[in-house]
Amino acid sequence: MLVRVLLIAVAGFGVQYALTGAAAADPPAGDWSRLRMCESSGRYDIVASHGGYYGAYQFDLPTWRSVGGKGYPHRASAREQDYRALYLYRMRGWQPWTCARKLGLREDGHARSKRVPTWAEAAYLGGGGPAPAPPGGTPPWPGKVYAYGDCDHELRTWQLRMNRFGYDFQGTGCYYAETRAAVLALQRANGIKTSGLLGPKTWRAAWHGQAPVG
Repeated sequence: MLVRVLLIAVAGFGVQYALTGAAAADPPAGDWSRLRMCESSGRYDIVASHGGYYGAYQFDLPTWRSVGGKGYPHRASAREQDYRALYLYRMRGWQPWTCARKLGLREDGHARSKRVPTWAEAAYLGGGGPAPAPPGGTPPWPGKVYAYGDCDHELRTWQLRMNRFGYDFQGTGCYYAETRAAVLALQRANGIKTSGLLGPKTWRAAWHGQAPVG
């Protein structure tokens, strides 16, 4: 009887652990995309006009150095800026970013956990480069039709692919004016209805379509 009780208790603990463990996850990529867009228009190489704040996440130098950064943040790679941002979030939550409060971003189980992230854990934030294409070439359409104001990690892949046509996307994953202009130009060049919506035809045209003119 005692053994049975112990087994039930252990099983119950396992369920509780699984539930609490699942709840502790870093913020979604879309939250980071919105944060970058608000802080720096999604640019990793930017310096604030009044000085003192650098890169996609607008680090000041003392904060950058507190999470192991060297030199100036805007001169670091996108991958490193993403990593230092997640590191800071793990130390202090959203508190360092004014934009997080403006956007109403919520903290999760990893906020202020003091647990130093790995580089692999930070890779999802969005600035390290496009998602790798499958061996066949074109990444599959994510199954979502993107419109103005949408933010999604998968959208980065399309944005960065468009740079082969002369655009200068930083891979924010957010659909704003620059993305809309590129969508419309690509649609016009390829005989796609100029809706401004990024659906499957416009997605594929970035890999197999005609280059936008002008």
